[in-house]
Order: sequence, then structure tokens, then C-alpha cells
Amino acid sequence: MASEEIKRKDSLAQSYDLPEMVKKVRAQTPARLLAGRSGAAYRTNTYLELREAHAAARDAVRAEFGLFTDASSDFVQKWNLFEVCSRAAGKDEYLARPDLGRCLSDPSCAEVSRRCTTGNDLQIVIGDGLSVTAVAKQVPCLLPLLCEGAVALGWSTGQIFVIRHCRVGILNEIGELLGPRVAVLLIGERPGLATAESLSAYMAYQPTLSHTDANRNLISNIHSRGVSTEQAAQRILDLAALMLKTRKSGCELREERPPLMSQ
Repeated sequence: MASEEIKRKDSLAQSYDLPEMVKKVRAQTPARLLAGRSGAAYRTNTYLELREAHAAARDAVRAEFGLFTDASSDFVQKWNLFEVCSRAAGKDEYLARPDLGRCLSDPSCAEVSRRCTTGNDLQIVIGDGLSVTAVAKQVPCLLPLLCEGAVALGWSTGQIFVIRHCRVGILNEIGELLGPRVAVLLIGERPGLATAESLSAYMAYQPTLSHTDANRNLISNIHSRGVSTEQAAQRILDLAALMLKTRKSGCELREERPPLMSQ
């Protein structure tokens, strides 16, 4: 019997024999809570889902980002995107040496300096991070919303570009090279067993080489079952506006959000 048929029948069986309260709890989260068991093991459906999620996570981490393969040519042309890389020579070195992913290679520094303007209100950068899948899935929807919002707010925006083998700390070097007031890095999150499509937005006010994680703000879990691209765009723009107003970021700045009951 094909695996999809096994999963379908097992899922139907689970839906019949679960109490209503358990169904409600499971509907609130993608986590595999109260999944039931067969003897001492997971049920077949749960086991197959775990194997599938693990394979997707491995693929997302190991994949190499390609500007014209993971984004459409129309998208690349519309935003005039170009690609540079960190000091990590390949995916293996990138995974083994996180420090190399925090710095641009010398040719990349020269390319960024040549093609980008400095001193803009907002500088957006796209990094592959630990999930190429997340970048390919979320950025084409999120980026236009951010750029349109920035234009509506009257902000100057820098030339957007993509960094391969990228780590979060590369924001510091972007700050030193281009001197933006606010820098935003859209980067693939480390995939888990709930999703491999989750994107993060790391932000900092006037980042410098001396900055640490304490100087950055983060909006994470940007995916279809988490923070939607529409919600993420609004939160990023609101937080950027707050950074421009207060001239602060990181632990000195708290994101202003409405109470949970009003969301």
C-alpha cells in the first residue's frame, strides 16, 4: 500500500477515536501533541509525518541558493537583485564555520560598495541562512509589501541584494559598508519538524562591527501557519519607524504591539 494511502487511513482512524477536547487542543498547534500510539511506538501516520518533516528540514539546510532558480526571473529583474557571498567557500564550510558566514568576501564587499548607495533610511538584505526553502517561499510575497510600505512612508531605500552562506552577524558589516539608518536582514530560519519554510527578519539601528545580538530585534516564524507575510511586513515597518524615532534597537527598544485580546 502506498505511503499516502496509509497516512490517509491512519488519519481517518485517529479522527474517529479521539475525544473532542483532544481534537480542539491539536487544532491549536502544529506540534505533535496527543498523537496517540500503537503499542510503544507512534502511529503510522505520525511516524511518516516525522520522516517527511525531517527530510524537508535536511533538504532546506543542505540546499544551495540560486538567484534564478529559487526566485523567478521577473522577480529578480523587478527588484534588480544581485548576488554576493560570505567568506564561507561552500555549504560544508558554512555549516562548520559560522564565523565565516558573518563577513562578506573581499570581492563581495567591492561589489556591494560599487552597486549600492549609502546612508539610506532602510536597507533590506536577503540571506539564505539555514533554510533556502524559507527564502524561496516567503520573500517573493514579503519583499514587495516592505518596499511599497517604505515608499508610502517617504523613506529612502537602498539597493536590495542577496547573500549566499549568510549568518545574522553579517548585518554589522552591512552597516559599516552602507551606513543605513535601519538595516533589515530577511533570512531562512533553522528548520524544525513543524515547518522548513519559516523566515526571520533581523533588524538593527545603524549596525556597526561592535554590535551583538543585544543590539538587534527579531521578528520570527514568518510562514503560513505562523506570522503571515502581511503581518510581518506591517510589524517590520512599524518597528523600523520606531527605530528611526528613538534611534535605538535591540534590548533598548520594545516592539509596540496591541494586547493579545484585541488582535
